[in-house]
Amino acid sequence: MMKAMILAAGRGERMRPLTDTTPKPLLNVGGQSLIEYHLQAFKSAGITDIIINHAWLGQQIEDKLGDGERYGVRITYSREGEQALETGGGIFKALPRLGTEPFIVTNADIWTDFDYAKLPGELDGLAHLVLVDNPAHHPEGDFVLEEKVVSDDEGPRLTFSGIGVYSPMLFNDAGENVFPLAPLLRGAMQKGQVSGEHHLGKWSDVGTPLRLDALNDELKELNGG
Repeated sequence: MMKAMILAAGRGERMRPLTDTTPKPLLNVGGQSLIEYHLQAFKSAGITDIIINHAWLGQQIEDKLGDGERYGVRITYSREGEQALETGGGIFKALPRLGTEPFIVTNADIWTDFDYAKLPGELDGLAHLVLVDNPAHHPEGDFVLEEKVVSDDEGPRLTFSGIGVYSPMLFNDAGENVFPLAPLLRGAMQKGQVSGEHHLGKWSDVGTPLRLDALNDELKELNGG
């Protein structure tokens, strides 16, 4: 069974002042915290071995979620201390816990109805990305998806959802320090080693208080007010 990692180490600068006292993954939407939605979605997909990295106010995350037993999953934590390692560095630090097979990674600060059970358990290349339509705050998008291959070429772009499946080999040339994930992905794309899919369902990047409020309003409507 695949393992999954939830990236929860970000400071949430754009979400201040809410994140001055609460880590962004614990902000509430629709009656529960963002990160709890992911735990429930993973459990529904049969994915129960979950690693969560944290930095800013990370002990609050551990206090809230514990070992995952009440969610039907097993949680272990990758503690980064006060200095978050960015996306690439955070995953790299957690590799010993993630094992030698492809694993799922998702950003804690998104909300989506994506079904994690749809993700491939094996990869032809080094990564598989879930892309979504470009939101209003990111109209230029990130990557091109053509014939299930993701590239950084010219063409109509979609936005990276923050959900992906990665081979540990993607990090073979990485060093143990602070670094973003995007350069590794772009390097793999140049070799034709990144596949992808277009999620047409619901997705929200909960990056600002305004987007948090909008998502809360949307969930109230979905739940009948």
